[in-house]
Amino acid sequence: MIKVTRFNTTHVLAVNADLIELVEASPDTMITLVNGKKLLVRETLDEVITKVVEYRKEVGPLIVRPLPEEDGLQEETG
Repeated sequence: MIKVTRFNTTHVLAVNADLIELVEASPDTMITLVNGKKLLVRETLDEVITKVVEYRKEVGPLIVRPLPEEDGLQEETG
């Protein structure tokens, strides 16, 4: 989790860094999560990146598990 501050308040919230899909600066910083939720924050784009990098150093690499194959979408071999 990384701590960020909502743009128009002093409320600090913790965001699951694993769920961040996109961080934009236009000019305010907008964090988009994988579920589509958007958060407007006070931190700059570079500050958010630094927080995510520090989080990754602390918890280690993300463990990626393969998605289960859906019926009918499996590739045929041979």
